[in-house]
Amino acid sequence: MSRPRTVVSSLNQALHDLMDGDARVHFVGEDVLDPYGGAFKVAKGLSSRFPDRVWTTPISESAIVGLGVGMALRGLRPVVELMFGDFLTLAADQIVNHAAKFRWMFDDRVRVPLVVRTPMGGRRGYGATHSQSLEKHFLGVPGLWVVAPSIFGDPGALLEQAVHGCEDPVLFVESKTCYGRALISAPAGMVEEIYPQTESPFPTVRLRWAGETADGVFCCYGAMAPVAAEAARRLKHEEGVAFDLVVFTQLSPTPIAALDRLLDDAPDVQIVVEEASPMAGWSAELVVAGQERAVGQDKTRLRWVRAGARHEPIGSGRWVEQQTLPQVTDLVETALEQL
Repeated sequence: MSRPRTVVSSLNQALHDLMDGDARVHFVGEDVLDPYGGAFKVAKGLSSRFPDRVWTTPISESAIVGLGVGMALRGLRPVVELMFGDFLTLAADQIVNHAAKFRWMFDDRVRVPLVVRTPMGGRRGYGATHSQSLEKHFLGVPGLWVVAPSIFGDPGALLEQAVHGCEDPVLFVESKTCYGRALISAPAGMVEEIYPQTESPFPTVRLRWAGETADGVFCCYGAMAPVAAEAARRLKHEEGVAFDLVVFTQLSPTPIAALDRLLDDAPDVQIVVEEASPMAGWSAELVVAGQERAVGQDKTRLRWVRAGARHEPIGSGRWVEQQTLPQVTDLVETALEQL
């Protein structure tokens, strides 16, 4: 079988493989039956092959996740799809107060191996209620993993790890703008380095300019990984400045071993990028964790900078959306200001 070439095909193939190999895997979501196969076609073909294990639901995110929690408690491996990540807020009680807590509430006698998949982010002109990046509101919840694939690596393998490698719930955040993009291991001229995964089942990847000493690093995930990669390309070829990329897939808990590895070989400038507003976000947590550990390692020379969206709702007009969300030019300008 040929290797999937896009993010959506990688995720779709992984779901087919998971359901083919394990009868405990069930798939739950809105409009997921063929021929529609879900709003972004990640579920394409599943209901035709596994009609008894693909469940189409009413429009109720709380009910969808609640059903998934119950399935997980009964020994199944449910994967639930929420059509838009903006509506995670409607399932927050089931995720935060049920799925993530039951292991502790019941003295470790139950586990909730639930995966909640959802598309997130803007750049599609969907407006204020369908373009947000709300994953930051779920970071730091004890008992909950938050994971985000990108075009670098293998999203399907990441999903398989979430389903079979975690006994606790996983919020699996997918970028809408990455679904149709081709998978690559590294941009032209860069080489891939996988950081050790001592405490994390989800990899962190560093993409280095071959034969170059880095002037700075873009730390990023998900939708911002290709944006940061293009910013790094422009800096290298137009400004002669070498910025590496460190692409995280595990957003929460913070992968401390990966952060320590970054600090082992860190240039002076660390720009932490997210598509959401940086206020109280992933970038804020990573910067603080990085600074705390840098002080402990006597690396206070490092400069940490956050980059993200404006702190405002996202407009549906294309030019308004572009003004709100971080663009390649914004990252290039931020990098040059730090040098």
